[in-house]
Amino acid sequence: MEQPLAPYSVCNLAAVNLAEMADKETKTVDFEKLKRTVEVGVRMQDNVIDATPYFLEANRKQALGERRIGLGVMGLADLLIYCEKEYGSEEGNKIVDKVFEVIATTAYRTSIELAKEKGSFPFLLENGDNRNKFIESGYMKSLPEDIQKGVLEHGIRNSHLLTVAPTGSTGSMIGCATGLEPYFSFTYFRSGRLGKFMEVKADIVQEYLDRNPQADPNALPHWFVTAMSLSPEAHVDVQCIIQRWIDSSISKTVNAPKGYKVSQVEKVYERLHKGGAKGGTVYVDGSRNEQVLSLTAEENDLNECEVEDNNGKVFLVNTVSELSSTNVNIGDEVGDTCPICRKGTVIDAGGCNTCDNCNAQLKCGL
Repeated sequence: MEQPLAPYSVCNLAAVNLAEMADKETKTVDFEKLKRTVEVGVRMQDNVIDATPYFLEANRKQALGERRIGLGVMGLADLLIYCEKEYGSEEGNKIVDKVFEVIATTAYRTSIELAKEKGSFPFLLENGDNRNKFIESGYMKSLPEDIQKGVLEHGIRNSHLLTVAPTGSTGSMIGCATGLEPYFSFTYFRSGRLGKFMEVKADIVQEYLDRNPQADPNALPHWFVTAMSLSPEAHVDVQCIIQRWIDSSISKTVNAPKGYKVSQVEKVYERLHKGGAKGGTVYVDGSRNEQVLSLTAEENDLNECEVEDNNGKVFLVNTVSELSSTNVNIGDEVGDTCPICRKGTVIDAGGCNTCDNCNAQLKCGL
């Protein structure tokens, strides 16, 4: 995950299931329930720091010194569907902004209350009182004045409180959208350790059909939005709205359609940067010969791919060399032919298996 940490730092993660924060009758967010859940989550994670058996003394010292936690979410897409708002729309983004404002402000107020009860994280008071420095960051200045004053008066229990992790396994296990992502599709195929092309159907669709028996399963309402139906720009904008309220980092994929050009990907990263994101991932559908999620139970054919030259002209190139009639050993071991450029030979260079042509570091024993 895209999580910057200090040397030997650790971060215990948890996720609020936002699907459970919806009032399905009024089609609104139950913000009081959300606040209570965040309060419990922060206190639980703070206790985990003390309960964890640390194998390295350096890890123990860093973890207890900064008391970093990462409370995140799953089921954001479900929440928006229950509220009948489109993911990525103006109305949907207003809900997203409010939800994460409540999560952030509640988490910080809870951490200040914990500081009153148990004391601040030790690094805050190490080598002098650093509370003034703590509230001088751009993030802290964006929080309400009572939170800044609370830190100055009482300190704060945790150096960091918020992170949005992918929650791929846990979200799939309980049947909600993972992390802050929209559903990849409401019917798709997943490949993993348990097998390839296993069909997955989103529970929320059947729940909607059960509640609305007259509905057409092949023509779901417009608020059933999928990752591939969203523009990359819409993906970016949702991420940047959330980043305003997250003191650490976010795991988010910007899905782009097949044939997306290098220049278009560049613009996506520029939009992420201008929007205040700390990082980002752009995935162009079909850009790998195997991918975890796919719309059809078929292998990708990457024998040809589109490449853009300096003049903006797109042409097809063959990306796979014919090897069936040769005895060339392609791999990352010393003596193999480099799998990247397919011209160089893999050599041992300072402890790393490195191509002597393109200098790609393929395997490192350091």
